[in-house]
Amino acid sequence: MDNTTEKESHYNNLEKMSVNELLTNINKEDQTVPQAVERSIPQIEALVNVTVEKMEEGGRLFYIGAGTSGRLGILDASECPPTFGVPFDWIVGLIAGGDTAIRKAVEFAEDDEQQAWKDLQEHSINDKDVIIGIAASGTTPYVIGGLAAANNAGITTGCLVCNANTPVAKVAKFPIEVITGPEFVTGSTRMKAGTAQKLVLNMLSTSIMIKLGRVKGNKMVDMQLTNHKLFNRGARIIMQETGVSQEKANELLEKYGSVRKAIEQTQNIKA
Repeated sequence: MDNTTEKESHYNNLEKMSVNELLTNINKEDQTVPQAVERSIPQIEALVNVTVEKMEEGGRLFYIGAGTSGRLGILDASECPPTFGVPFDWIVGLIAGGDTAIRKAVEFAEDDEQQAWKDLQEHSINDKDVIIGIAASGTTPYVIGGLAAANNAGITTGCLVCNANTPVAKVAKFPIEVITGPEFVTGSTRMKAGTAQKLVLNMLSTSIMIKLGRVKGNKMVDMQLTNHKLFNRGARIIMQETGVSQEKANELLEKYGSVRKAIEQTQNIKA
């Protein structure tokens, strides 16, 4: 494999740079990330298509990863229920070391090849589901072991890595390889690689949810109304989609508790 994420930074003597130089150079490196993601769109498309197909059959999506990669998977999974109104167990993020590792690194947790499969079995994983392994390096044993076990069980596997020709990508049936190159701070994959992973995870989950019908037009009509800001956003969507007043939109939202239902009921009455 070509381990570019661990290669020497293009910059040196970082401690001698001014704050402006540090920020400018970090930003310069960050600007290369969207282009790297763009080159991987065909791979992302293939994984979206198979995941939509599986989820339409009743399957779920699981992310597995360690460290920054695991945290990003959990972040993406946790944001889908409030954004798209889906059950909390439709998209699940698992991290090596368990929930403790979300806030505090758990030593050597990522080195256990057996643990990911044990973690997945706690969720009654089955062949309708899809598992995506996230690993910037593409060498994480926790992820490799989980994907290999899933393959043996006939479960669809994908991955998101930031190096070429990695062990993780070789074991995944639907690999995504976003080659981000050396980091500003040598080997600090929480930077460009982490940014690339966040971008791709946004693309994956958003595209999947749209294809599963969780967006209408360009609006989050199934979002959860968990605070005043989101209630007001929901009311604005109803106003835009139906032409009713704010007072009426608020009334509809209070009555139906759902942006989608409020819009549908209003449009049915007008029809």
